[in-house]
Amino acid sequence: MTNPFDLTGKVAIVTGANTGIGQAIALALATAGADIAAVGRTPAEETVAKARALGRRAEIVSADLSTTEPVQRVVDETLEKLGRLDILVNNAGIIRRADSVDFTEEDWDAVIDTNLKSVFFLCQAAGRHMIAQGHGKIINIASMLTFQGGIRVPSYTASKSGIGGLTKLLANEWASKGVNVNAIAPGYIATNNTATLQADENRNRSILERIPAARWGDASDLGGAAVFLASSAADYVQGHILAVDGGWLAR
Repeated sequence: MTNPFDLTGKVAIVTGANTGIGQAIALALATAGADIAAVGRTPAEETVAKARALGRRAEIVSADLSTTEPVQRVVDETLEKLGRLDILVNNAGIIRRADSVDFTEEDWDAVIDTNLKSVFFLCQAAGRHMIAQGHGKIINIASMLTFQGGIRVPSYTASKSGIGGLTKLLANEWASKGVNVNAIAPGYIATNNTATLQADENRNRSILERIPAARWGDASDLGGAAVFLASSAADYVQGHILAVDGGWLAR
């Protein structure tokens, strides 16, 4: 029988692929057979080297997604270097922390531009290509704050709530055209973005007390979900936000 999770011959763009969640997802897709366009402001040299060590083609695509300027180039360069585009993982994102009464317009705009605006326009650029070829998989990276409010991260919460709505809207428009649009909502994952929370003894303890799995997640915990949503096993999954959270939302 054909393995429905096999990604051999597919090409995936993964943004923010140099470290953390992006790197883990890129390597999970490569392990499943996909070739990788590793997109990031910092060249994802380690990710590319590890993907190539798995026997995959992998290329660095340098892009600062704090603006939409490089969006079309990311798609064009992937097609030029790797010959096709089947999967897009919108992982690149930033966070700014401050009390809402003190939050600046600069921090608001920086987060919304990277986490939501650039995501939409990269979906658009990749979506045009995928619709034309009749198939494609788009995976956006949401958050627990797609479902909850959080504290001291107003622009991040707004951006990730927006990712949830955008994922559903694009699924509504593109499902009939052969393009699956879904999202993964990571729980509390031990990465650079959450280093401040991990270092805060009281906050760290309160977080762990709520997670049924009793541990912070590792970036590699997201790999299986990404492979599933990128594969033919998820052909009838549309507009879904898959929480990978150690049971956080169930508590």
